Amino acid sequence: MNLEIRWQRLVDVQGATCERCQSTGDAVESAAEKLRQALQTFGITVNIQKKEITWEEFCQNPQESNRIWLNGKSLEAWIGADVGQSFCCGPCGDEECRTISMFDITYEQIPEHLILKAGLLAAADLLG
Repeated sequence: MNLEIRWQRLVDVQGATCERCQSTGDAVESAAEKLRQALQTFGITVNIQKKEITWEEFCQNPQESNRIWLNGKSLEAWIGADVGQSFCCGPCGDEECRTISMFDITYEQIPEHLILKAGLLAAADLLG
C-alpha cells in the first residue's frame, strides 16, 4: 500500500520559490518522515512527488501553487479546510497565492500538523 503525497509550487527560472512555498515544502518533508515511521507497521509506504509550476502555469491559475494532494485527493478535502488567497512575495510577484483556512485560522504556509492529519486520514482510507 502506498500513500502518495504530491506537492506543487511555483519555481522561477533561477530555481527559487517564495517563502510560503519553501516553508510548506519543509513541512511536507518533515510530515512525510513522521508518516513513514508511523505507517510502516501497517505496511504503508509514503512517497513524495514534488512538481514545479512554471511562471506561465502560475499566471493562468495562482491557486495551483503550494497545493498538496494525498492519494489524489486534495489536502483541504481530507481535512475539511477552505481555500482562499492572499498577496504573496518574491517569485510570485503581485499575485494572490493559495491559502487554506480551518476554524477561523488562515494559513499561508501549510503547517506540518495539517499535513499529518490529512496523511493519517488518507492512511486510514487505505486500510479500509
